[in-house]
Amino acid sequence: MDPILLRNFAIAIFIGALVGLEREKRDAVDPMHRIGGIRTFTLFAMTGALSAWLGILAGTPWIFLGAILAVSGLVLAGYVVLIHTHRVSAGLTTEVAAIVVTLLGGVSVYGQPGVAVALGILVSAVLAFKRPLHQLVARVGEDDLFAGLKLLIASFIVLPLLPDRALDPLGVLNPYTLWLLVILISGLSLVGYIAVRMLGTGRGTAITGAVGGLVSSTAVTLSFAKRSRENVGESDAPDLGNALAAGILLAWAVMFIRVLILTMIVAPAMAPSLSGPLVLLGVLCLGAALFSLRHRGRSPSTTNPMHLRNPFSLTAAIKVAVFFAAVLMVVELVARYLPSGGMYLVAAIAGLTDTDAIALSLAQRVQNGAAITLSVKALVVATISNTVVKAGLVSFLGTPQLRRTIGVATALVLTGGVSAVLLL
Repeated sequence: MDPILLRNFAIAIFIGALVGLEREKRDAVDPMHRIGGIRTFTLFAMTGALSAWLGILAGTPWIFLGAILAVSGLVLAGYVVLIHTHRVSAGLTTEVAAIVVTLLGGVSVYGQPGVAVALGILVSAVLAFKRPLHQLVARVGEDDLFAGLKLLIASFIVLPLLPDRALDPLGVLNPYTLWLLVILISGLSLVGYIAVRMLGTGRGTAITGAVGGLVSSTAVTLSFAKRSRENVGESDAPDLGNALAAGILLAWAVMFIRVLILTMIVAPAMAPSLSGPLVLLGVLCLGAALFSLRHRGRSPSTTNPMHLRNPFSLTAAIKVAVFFAAVLMVVELVARYLPSGGMYLVAAIAGLTDTDAIALSLAQRVQNGAAITLSVKALVVATISNTVVKAGLVSFLGTPQLRRTIGVATALVLTGGVSAVLLL
């Protein structure tokens, strides 16, 4: 006996038993929809494995295809009988799982046992996580679905159609690269948005701030600063103020790490020089956040949840692309015709509204051969500028307690950022 063949048969049996075990446990709760358990699904997998083996021996795939058709007919006939007997509307999940298990049994014997095991585990997970998956789908709004589809369209339909070459006299506006950067920003923001939707914004200010920082640390700052004034005079106002300060500072810390990740993806050569300053600024914000958390009496939830919109739409993506293009042009012109100090000024101005555009613009220049140290310093200046703007929002909208806490943290960030720039 061929030991590899025996292993492949054993893998097929394992897949059938795994899926069958999950189905039998599920059918114990809802027996009306049962067509088979661990034994039946093991036999389905063995049917696929045996038919594939016989097909290999006979030199024809029709034996395996005939087995698939036979299993499909069997399970569909059982489904029809179930519908007519119980007069109920039932799903086809178990029936489809039976056909998939039969296919995976054949895949294992055909020489792809690793693929068969991975897909078998995935099938079991999809079946077992029925309730969480349905709950997740229930949280997805129509706008979220459309935004996700638009992101997929932008990534896999629009992006391949764009020319991968510079189209301007300065040689910096590459439509393919520009759109790829937009997708990168939108994708990372979408991850944070999905996390907020899954966790909920009422799970506490710390979680909301940290995860919301992936979407927009400015939005978190604005929302929490407004929130701080809603409970002025209440007995738990100091506790809530410290918690809101912690949430804002965690969002800032995530923003620094986010900028670092985005930059490293585009220009890995910047990592050794940039990681030190940005990690330092992130740690300073994290330390201040932990200090605020330790000085609140309890852990209040966000009773008025922060509202974050889905971060991707085609219109917004086009606007971001145009903004990126403008920043790229300005950065290139400054690098060519002005002294190095001009780059710091451009970075500080660009950072007033957004750090992503200037970060990716500088990373793109480094990727094209620009000086790393100057780009790193300019990027740190941009993050400091952005932090000052957010501190200004807190100063204008927040309570005195929140202003004091954020003011001290901002001073730490400024000190650390300026020191990092001078030491680079």
